Amino acid sequence: MLQSVSIKSLYVPALAEGEGVGTAYEYFAKRLVLRSWLKNISPKPKSILMAGCPEKYGSNLDTVLLAAELGASLTIIDDRPEAVEKARNALQAAHAENWLPQFQATYTAVNDLTDLSELNAHFDLVVVSEVLQRIPADQRTAYIQELQRIGTAVAIFTPNGDNASHTNLSGLSGLTLDELNQLVPNWQTGYIDMPPFPPGIVRTEEQREQATTGTFENIAMWGLAYYARCEFLIPQAIRRKQSHIVYALSPQ
Repeated sequence: MLQSVSIKSLYVPALAEGEGVGTAYEYFAKRLVLRSWLKNISPKPKSILMAGCPEKYGSNLDTVLLAAELGASLTIIDDRPEAVEKARNALQAAHAENWLPQFQATYTAVNDLTDLSELNAHFDLVVVSEVLQRIPADQRTAYIQELQRIGTAVAIFTPNGDNASHTNLSGLSGLTLDELNQLVPNWQTGYIDMPPFPPGIVRTEEQREQATTGTFENIAMWGLAYYARCEFLIPQAIRRKQSHIVYALSPQ
């Protein structure tokens, strides 16, 4: 259902968000999981909700790409008006680089992510990334129940609470896979996004530009894509400590 894309192609929206190759790798890893899961969803989603913008990093332009590929409408919401505006600006910056120039999303600031009745809508697919960890622990069940009420299928990605080096450097809290399993029993869950470089690498603008054109960088990104496809072969005990993301996909 989803096309095969390269990490290099995902670097373009990552740069538009002010991020780098780590974000492009994350987007690639998420697509690997979504690609197989979406094959079991019929008919293919025609309306998608991004139920919250990332807490801190980027704007999840990979969800924009997902909607464009599926020919689906996309609604982006958050309870922080500044986060909604950041998402709008990120897509405009990507458009300036001729990335999906014709695609537009609908942006809405909501009062409460745990009560989405004000949207008065239902969506075929709800995608959540870097949101669940910022919802107060005693409200997470209500939030997930809202996602299930408003969406036919739900995909959740959140920082891995067992990877202390990642959460400490990112300044984000996280959930362990056990905690996520308790919130969504019987969902498909697991670890993804374990790039073979340490978190927190900062690159200059010149280095970022080089990554879009340099031959060595192209080869490196090609190799990263193959590495990402093989993450599942790494023992789970290692992935538990090193993966950046834990995910949950609703049963179909």
